[in-house]
Amino acid sequence: MSLAPAEKGEAPAPSYYEATRAVDLRTSPLDGDITVDVAIIGGGITGCSAALELAERGIGAALLEAQDIGWGASGRNGGQVLPGYAIAQHKLTRMVGTEDAGRLWDMSVEATKLVEQRVRAHAIPADYRPGYFYAAIKPRHVTELEEEAEALARLGVAEAKLVRGADIQAHIASDRYRAILTEPMAAHLHPLNYTLGLGLAAQQAGARLFTRTPVKAIEEGGTVRLRTPRGTVSAKTVLVVGGAYLGRVWPQVAGYVMPVGTYIVATEPRDDVPDLLPQNEAVADLNFVLDYFRRSADNRLLFGGRVSYSSVPPPRLGAAMLARARAVFPQLVGARAEFAWGGLVDITRHRAPHFGRLAPNILMAQGFSGHGVALAGLAGRVLAEAAAGQVGRFDVFSRIPQARFPGGRALRVPALLLATSYYRLRDLL
Repeated sequence: MSLAPAEKGEAPAPSYYEATRAVDLRTSPLDGDITVDVAIIGGGITGCSAALELAERGIGAALLEAQDIGWGASGRNGGQVLPGYAIAQHKLTRMVGTEDAGRLWDMSVEATKLVEQRVRAHAIPADYRPGYFYAAIKPRHVTELEEEAEALARLGVAEAKLVRGADIQAHIASDRYRAILTEPMAAHLHPLNYTLGLGLAAQQAGARLFTRTPVKAIEEGGTVRLRTPRGTVSAKTVLVVGGAYLGRVWPQVAGYVMPVGTYIVATEPRDDVPDLLPQNEAVADLNFVLDYFRRSADNRLLFGGRVSYSSVPPPRLGAAMLARARAVFPQLVGARAEFAWGGLVDITRHRAPHFGRLAPNILMAQGFSGHGVALAGLAGRVLAEAAAGQVGRFDVFSRIPQARFPGGRALRVPALLLATSYYRLRDLL
């Protein structure tokens, strides 16, 4: 799940990831005027991935980040590396047709492989671990898992396994679930170290990374000029990849995403955590307001979930999240919340990613809707391809139809609250 701090300029809440960062990436603000082939707005996984791809092609690139690399969604999420999209594959097929849906699926598989390849190629200390499953709480969830298993089989994913009954205990020490579906291509990792590692690799390949450098104005034309507090960047092509903050740079596209708050807690290291998830798999249940969780490399339970539509974290966040964790694992009696943090996931109306052109030489990508750890890295590659003149794969993504949330934010939030209240009630049934 992708998270970003909720307020402009807000220092991120203390996170386990920040406390265990292990990549020495050094950057500074832009000071002066520069000219490059491609400018990138946003220093998360997408931006760092694009910078790396461009630098490896010998294309001059400069990345501008308003805060620090990985400050937002990319450095604060659940760390789950997933194939597919937040929208179900059969729904995506109805939207774009069988041929494009197949291409999109194949690219999502490439996205998961790309994460592992980059971790290994650049020796990123991201605690990469394969293993993931979806968990069914209710009978209708079991039906959903059966349908998903059939869909994966049609896509040629024969390794996915639907597990029931006592066999579930081999994967999770909990009596909460009726069935699980393993996802053989998925994995989990330390997202901040992964993002910082991509940034360092891009920097070493020749890309220029500037932090604490917000873009204040964009002047369009054959050469685009980006104005920042202490300098300008002139570029032939601009990639806008600000995620939940894209609307601040390009307000007319803000209505296509809704920033939604979600939260994570990290317990203290515990000897019993390996027993809770004996195969070290990441987990997500099938509720609309879902729980997602995994083991950390130092045997903490990282447990995420909840949603909110304001910038104010829920009261007693750590205690509230631990209560949700104990509903899954009663064994956590006495556990402490050493870290609790939250932020924003940028969701689209249909939960499909949003790619497009804001001008002939200004490209954007946003709205990964909780699947950003893998998809954002691929998005950076696809955007870099398009900037280099290879637009085929970018065009496949841009053909996904998008719809604005109705009204401005003043109307979007109440509408989503009403919809979420319905689905929360449904989660209880």
